[in-house]
Amino acid sequence: MTDNHEIDVIVIGGGTGGYSTALRAASLGRKVVLVERDKVGGTCLHRGCIPSKAMLHAAELVDGIAEARERWGVKATLESVDWPALVATRDDIVSRNHKGVEGHLSHAGVQVVRDSAQLTGPRSVRVASGATFTARCGIVLATGSRPRTLPGLPHDGNRVVTSDDALFAAGLPASVLVLGGGAIGVEYASFHRSMGAEVTLVEAADRLLPLEDVDVSRHLARGLKKRGIDVQVGARLLDATVLDGGVRAQVRTSRGETRTVEVAQLLVAVGRAPVTDGLGLAAAELTTDGRGFVAPADWSRLETSVPGIHVVGDLLPPPSPGLAHASFAEGLLVAETLAGLPSPPLDYAAVPRVTYSSPQTASVGLTEAEARERDHDVMVNTMPLTAVAKGMVHGQGGVVKVVAARGGPVLGVHLVGPNVSEMIAESQLIVGWDADPSDVARHIHAHPTLSEAIGETFLTLAGRALHQQ
Repeated sequence: MTDNHEIDVIVIGGGTGGYSTALRAASLGRKVVLVERDKVGGTCLHRGCIPSKAMLHAAELVDGIAEARERWGVKATLESVDWPALVATRDDIVSRNHKGVEGHLSHAGVQVVRDSAQLTGPRSVRVASGATFTARCGIVLATGSRPRTLPGLPHDGNRVVTSDDALFAAGLPASVLVLGGGAIGVEYASFHRSMGAEVTLVEAADRLLPLEDVDVSRHLARGLKKRGIDVQVGARLLDATVLDGGVRAQVRTSRGETRTVEVAQLLVAVGRAPVTDGLGLAAAELTTDGRGFVAPADWSRLETSVPGIHVVGDLLPPPSPGLAHASFAEGLLVAETLAGLPSPPLDYAAVPRVTYSSPQTASVGLTEAEARERDHDVMVNTMPLTAVAKGMVHGQGGVVKVVAARGGPVLGVHLVGPNVSEMIAESQLIVGWDADPSDVARHIHAHPTLSEAIGETFLTLAGRALHQQ
């Protein structure tokens, strides 16, 4: 390919943000080229959300066997975990989703170019094979992110690994030190514990999931410790040495003590870094910020300082949360903007956040601390999931916490416990539509369900308490 092509929209990167932009732009009659150097679907489909959650589902099944035996009198035992069979099922799920995305793009008329791309100007792109494209409407940058590593830590992909390495490992380690108590670290710690590993989880901040409400962190840590995970917050990795059979790590605890931890594997989960290498930002007179993100000059359009160049997904700095479902929404916004249609700006506070560990966490809106920092006169109500019958059935603990403005709308909802990833959708609407507690209290929740605890929490806030004292 050496020709010059004039296109309406050029999208660089085929992850969730990129392909959603391409699909929506094509549906609006725009001629779209999507350049992706690997596989469409990006990190979420191939190395993140989908395969990791498939594995966590398998972990739930393993945990269920133990619960059946220990709690319900079902005399079941786990013979073993057939790792190749688990991987085959996981990969089949990924493959079918990948084919589905490819089919959607083909049906929409999106031209997919599997190549690396480089900006050559504010409206032009060259791919490695030689073709050049000029965008009539605009260019969308959606090149995603990669796992961060730590300077001086001997990452080898075998003993010292990232989440990418752990996903494609040849087998299951007998013991793991997980460095990082964000969502990725917590999920992998939970998975490996379900699979029988001895797990140490180290987080430098004073609590797990430090961006979440403090009560979410507290209940999550309690649940993980109950499962036998050694949770160390306010702790730091001092040193790590790769041995023939594993890793010897020195950890400084919150009490100032130095502990030696020997494990089969050290998993580094300290966040993700935006990918801009080789993108040619300078040719379009673009720069990254101090953290490597490409910041928009106009958040309502996700447009950079160069008119016509937009950014979606993991290239965006906060308040974009770097979550796949936020990237979908960003793609829709940018595609509609490029088509000249009005599109409401994104309310990032109303984007749900989920951690798929056991127990799960799910939140939307402001934490209690954030609400108070913004000078809201705050009302707070919490209710344990075990206060409702279905919570007792599950027997895993958990909590519902609602933060509301006194006499005003619900500001945030925070959940910990089984299946809360499926329960957060209701709260997303409550927060997104600025409902107040009395609005929610009018609606009847099915009994017995876990969601009943949400209804009871709002009944109390509305002054109509039933079971909650």
